[in-house]
Amino acid sequence: MVHHIVMWKFKPEIPEEKRPGLKAAMKENLNALVGKVPGLLEMNFVDEPLSSSTHDIALVSIMEKAEDIAVYGSHPAHVAVADTYVRPYVTERACLDY
Repeated sequence: MVHHIVMWKFKPEIPEEKRPGLKAAMKENLNALVGKVPGLLEMNFVDEPLSSSTHDIALVSIMEKAEDIAVYGSHPAHVAVADTYVRPYVTERACLDY
């Protein structure tokens, strides 16, 4: 199994009061990718990090094998979710795969 961890910060111009709704939409739509993207086994969206964290939100994905990361990244369902619910609102992406 392979873990794909991605963390983001919200763009500074995103108001605090809008962030809970954005997090909920991100979580719902990212979790819905399980069963749609080959090799994607599990999604865990982190929307309440501890105050010691350096990022606002994170996604921990579990995939069958390393090659599935590229499949996930280019899969049309993932691209649509990322382009609609994630990328317009975030910055400072960090990624770790292991």
